[in-house]
Amino acid sequence: MNISKIANLKFFYIKTQKISFFLSIFTLVLFIIGIYWGLYIAPEDYLQGNSYRIMYVHVPAAWLSLQTYIIMAVTGFIALVWKIKIMEITSIQCAPIGAFFTIIALVTGMIWGKPTWGTYWVWDARLTSELILLFLYVGIIVLYSAFNDKRQAVKITSLLAIVGLINIPIIHYSVEWWNTLHQGPTVTKFDKPSAHITMLLPLLYMFIVFNIYFLTVIIKRVRLGIYMREKNNKWMEEYLND
Repeated sequence: MNISKIANLKFFYIKTQKISFFLSIFTLVLFIIGIYWGLYIAPEDYLQGNSYRIMYVHVPAAWLSLQTYIIMAVTGFIALVWKIKIMEITSIQCAPIGAFFTIIALVTGMIWGKPTWGTYWVWDARLTSELILLFLYVGIIVLYSAFNDKRQAVKITSLLAIVGLINIPIIHYSVEWWNTLHQGPTVTKFDKPSAHITMLLPLLYMFIVFNIYFLTVIIKRVRLGIYMREKNNKWMEEYLND
């Protein structure tokens, strides 16, 4: 399929209506399976007991908070260089999704930290840089809202997103670069993962589910962005009135 055709706002809006609905149902089913797997089937940890089970939400949310930011910055760069409208919409619509994942990561991390560290929050490198990520997301959302000219707003928010990319490797490698309470890599140690396979499999499964969830939500939000931009155009009026 021609990429330019997919990038066409009308084509994307019309063709993704049914896809969006079925993805929503599919994602819900996958989430139910994943939660049951993580809460009831996965074995209890010999050190942390059942408190570790929150990682099946915390870890994928933390991953997606970084991944979403990278997608936001990349689509913002494409929008700046090639002036592709759907990339402009995708970039800014990533911001609230990424903020949501970041909040989930921070809150679940605090809940997990209480029985593990004896406190909800410590100003270590990983937590602080993740909090900065949330500020970047919120800043981009607020900055975009401050402009009446949304195409001009996307140019500015895209630049901010690109500059903010410097925080991504800091978050990822913070546990290796600095002395921190946060545990080191678990899944990315492919030669010898820290987690047992019976705990690792549901974690990898939830990572896939979170990615499908992201795909589901970004399609919905891009459709919303297209509607807000094209609602006064003839094709949109004709489509909605059919």
